[in-house]
Amino acid sequence: MAFFVKNVVAFLLMTTLFGVSLGAVYRVGDSAGWTAMGNVDYEKWASTKNFHVGDVIVFNYNDQFHDVKEVALQDFQSCNAASPMATYTTGSDSITLKNLGHHYFLCGVPGHCEAGQKLDIMVTPVSLRPSANPNHVSSPSGSSSTLTAPALSINSAPISPIFQALVAFVSLVIFVTSYFPY
Repeated sequence: MAFFVKNVVAFLLMTTLFGVSLGAVYRVGDSAGWTAMGNVDYEKWASTKNFHVGDVIVFNYNDQFHDVKEVALQDFQSCNAASPMATYTTGSDSITLKNLGHHYFLCGVPGHCEAGQKLDIMVTPVSLRPSANPNHVSSPSGSSSTLTAPALSINSAPISPIFQALVAFVSLVIFVTSYFPY
């Protein structure tokens, strides 16, 4: 009986870990990070990503010169950091996206938001259907362009949830078969 309980507990732990592992991790601004220097276009950066509930966005910055404030739409539009919903100041802040819709972030240091250090993340439902051409993007003017694959770098693109599920399933099979060899 103890053997059965041990396996059930192990299985529940594995399924919990499996659920947590499905979120993608995005480094805001990629290699440039969260900065007012270097002309990072955060609107363009966000437009190339598909954010979903459970994904994590990581803000990397020098905490002596920047911070991250999550704000409401009106404060985002006016670059008002006086009444944030949340404030982050560590220099390496990981924020898990917990609900659908827009999430607005800005740097609260005077002048930085006005200089473009602000980010609008749109969290959408996960779609299991692949798009016809994932590298084909329509611009707001109606014309279209084809994106090229980005250079491989850490956190520049999420790992496919299907691949993550496969890895979790294989790990679970290995774990279970270690208790039931034949």
